[in-house]
Amino acid sequence: MSLLEIENLSLAIGGTPILQEVELAIAPGEVVGLVGESGSGKSMTALTIMRLLPHLARADGRVTFDGIDLLAASEDQMCTLRGDDIGMVFQEPMTALNPVKTIGEQVAEGIRWHTKAGRAEAEERARKMLDRVGLPGTKFPLSRYPHELSGGQRQRVVIAIACALKPKLLIADEPTTALDVVLQAQILDLLRDLVSENRMGLLLISHDLAVVTEMSDRLTILRRGEVMEAGDTARTLSAQHHPYTRELALASMHVPARPKTHQAGSAKPLLEVEGVSRAYPGRRMSLFRPAQPVRAVDNVSLTIEPAQSVALVGRSGCGKSTLARMILALDKPTAGAIRFRGEVITGKAEAALKPARRDMQVVFQDPYGSFDPRQKVEKLVAEPLHLLEKQPTRAERREMVAHALDEVGLGARDMDKYPHEFSGGQRQRLSIARAIITRPKLVVADEPVSALDVSIRAQILDLFAELNQKLGIAYLFITHDLTVARAMSDEVLVMHEGKIVERGRTADILDNPRSEAAQALVAAAPDLHRAIARRMQEQG
Repeated sequence: MSLLEIENLSLAIGGTPILQEVELAIAPGEVVGLVGESGSGKSMTALTIMRLLPHLARADGRVTFDGIDLLAASEDQMCTLRGDDIGMVFQEPMTALNPVKTIGEQVAEGIRWHTKAGRAEAEERARKMLDRVGLPGTKFPLSRYPHELSGGQRQRVVIAIACALKPKLLIADEPTTALDVVLQAQILDLLRDLVSENRMGLLLISHDLAVVTEMSDRLTILRRGEVMEAGDTARTLSAQHHPYTRELALASMHVPARPKTHQAGSAKPLLEVEGVSRAYPGRRMSLFRPAQPVRAVDNVSLTIEPAQSVALVGRSGCGKSTLARMILALDKPTAGAIRFRGEVITGKAEAALKPARRDMQVVFQDPYGSFDPRQKVEKLVAEPLHLLEKQPTRAERREMVAHALDEVGLGARDMDKYPHEFSGGQRQRLSIARAIITRPKLVVADEPVSALDVSIRAQILDLFAELNQKLGIAYLFITHDLTVARAMSDEVLVMHEGKIVERGRTADILDNPRSEAAQALVAAAPDLHRAIARRMQEQG
């Protein structure tokens, strides 16, 4: 008997069709994967199950959970089911969490609401759940706020909230997108254990085919709101009967054609980081124990040459983004120096940093969060032009913006649109257009493809490779995705607890890692071929 059964589900919002006759079922103790490109209807399927749809949405068909028709259920019934019997892990942890409440309060809140447990009991259960998802009390007290955690740590809090009441059904919408590969493996192991222990059904929504293959018993592939193919995961992905299934599998293993423009030792370093450290004041744990400073970055040195691509890999919270902020002169190191094009930029006044900012740009992880939603594309992409020595005229600005958009696969027709009118992949292209409009020498890309589906990810990696070849841009790729590191970088730096523990040529590091940190990353990295082979072997 199915725990969840979706029959002929169609969904329209304001008259626009979103889902068309979707069929899906999950039995107790079963994991079902739901994959597809951005905009295929994966998240809308999940929100329909949870009855968290927009006001203008109209759903037809049947969605039955444990004998209850969810589409016909009252709001009071849904409030009882949500969190208690049906849990959901949302993709954006910072949006899902309340910024003015501590993590302890937020995990305990659902426990108190659904079980009527007292404050002390709820906090004790919250502490145990946070320990289980990898946030031990010695390092992560309940009194911490979401902004004090890294992206991966915040995702762990969201998973703890969803799993605290041991729901019968867990909907996980991209639950490991923001996590490094080691933590991703730990979280997936945790989800497996919860499914096994509690006979919980799991709907795993992901664009990572390797993760879905590792986890799911059955697979449903969506495209533009329609089911393209469904069935046993390993057999579906090994046979690849439907052309779209083949397209997704090829995109997930895509490696850009990147002709080498960089020759090691061919030029003076473009960027030199020498012995840089960054310490933050620690929390005072008691009246008798003084606060100990926290070293986010500890005595790090690195160089990047013109047109070179360097990948900085490591687990969430290891200091990658803090180091990037110091390189970009958005944060000051507590020790060490940073040189860009031979000049020290550490400690310089803002006016003196103007030439460096012109030649050093950034692509952020979240393209939507990096744009002002009230501004049109023309103004957003033209933003860095104030750094130029000679300010362009209005006509020249429009021409420069149109050229930058054309280089990233968009066009002048997009200049008068707003960010919300673009898909996730298109918004990331806008981020890249903004970054290259001043013709920088170095682009720092902080997890630039982690939130993108496999098809869009392949396009963006191709774009980065093309710009490296055409414009000679050097890259610092900050990533936890070793596939991206292998595809895009000449050299890899492995960061662990604020230190660089290993560095070398990409193939040397990823094929023969020497440090424990690098070995853990390589061992935990998902691989589609390996996952399919293991699944097929298990099934005989």
